[in-house]
Amino acid sequence: MKITVGIPRALLYYHYYPAWEAFFRSLGAEVVLSDETTKAILDAGVHLAVDETCLPVKLYLGHLVNLRDKGVDYIFAPRVVSVEERKYLCPKFLGLPEIARFCVPDLPELLTVEINVHQQYRRTISGLYQLAARFDRRPWKARLALRAAERAQECYEKRLKEGLTPYDVLSGKGLVKKHGSMKVAVLGHAYNVNDPFISLGIIEKLRAMGVEIVTSEMLRSEEINTGADKLEKGIFWTFGHLLMGAGLHFLQQQEIVGLILVAAFGCGPDSLTCELVERFYKRRRSIPVLLVTLDEHTGEAGLVTRLEAFVDMLRWRKAV
Repeated sequence: MKITVGIPRALLYYHYYPAWEAFFRSLGAEVVLSDETTKAILDAGVHLAVDETCLPVKLYLGHLVNLRDKGVDYIFAPRVVSVEERKYLCPKFLGLPEIARFCVPDLPELLTVEINVHQQYRRTISGLYQLAARFDRRPWKARLALRAAERAQECYEKRLKEGLTPYDVLSGKGLVKKHGSMKVAVLGHAYNVNDPFISLGIIEKLRAMGVEIVTSEMLRSEEINTGADKLEKGIFWTFGHLLMGAGLHFLQQQEIVGLILVAAFGCGPDSLTCELVERFYKRRRSIPVLLVTLDEHTGEAGLVTRLEAFVDMLRWRKAV
C-alpha cells in the first residue's frame, strides 16, 4: 500500500502544485488533495485561527482539517522563505509549519523542508534530498524526482503564459482562452483570485459578462521586472513584486481597459501594494480601477452588483 501525502488546496498550491505532485509521485507516494473549498472548510479554519490571522491562512487551516479527516499518512507543509534572489515571501509562509501544528489538533506528521533560494540555496537542495530519502534512500531517485518536479513546473507555467489561469489548469477542465469584447486585468495573489469559493467565482463571472481576463501569471518574468523597474525602490515581497510589476506593465502598454485588484482583508503587504498600484493608475486617469477586498463575510450579491456596474462603465467609456 502506497504512502499517502496530503497537500492542502490553498496558499502555494496555486503556484507550485504540479512540481510537488511530480516530486512525490516520482518517489512512489500517492498524493491526496484536500477537497475544493466549501463553507464547512472555511468555517473550520476560522474556528481554529486566532483573530488576527489573514483570510488565506484561515482557509489553509481548514484544508488541513480536511486532509486530517481523510486519514493521510503525511501532510506536506514547507517553510518557504524565498524563491528568488533578494526577495522574500510574506512572514506567514515562514511560520506556516508552526501555525499548522499549534492551531490544528491531531494532525498527522508534517513533512517540512525550508525553501530559501536567496540565502541558503545549497541547504535547500540538501533538505529536498533528505525529504526524498524519507520515501527512497537512493540518491538517484531524489535526482529523478527533482527533475520531474522541474519539468512539471515548466509545463505548468508554459500553459499559464498561453492565457490560462492557475484554476483553469489545475482544475483539469481543459478550458481555453476566451476572447471577450474588452480586456480587463485581475490582479491579486493567486490563492485569492483562483479559489472559486473565496473569490466568489470572480473570474468566471467576468468571463460570463464577455470580458477577456488577464492576470500576472500570464506575463513573462521580463515583463514583470520591466514594470516593477518604474519604482524608485524595489519591493522585496515576491508576490508584491509580481502584483506591482504586472500592474505597471499593463499601465505602460495600455493593453487593458480596466483593472480589478483583489486583496484579502488583514493582509499587510496587500494594503501597501494595492494602494501603490491605485495611485499610479489615478495619476494617468486613463484606466479605471476596482478594489475588491475579500473576507469570510463577503457576500456574492454585493460583488456581482459591483462587477456589473464596473463592466457597464467600461463599455460606456469604450463607446464614447
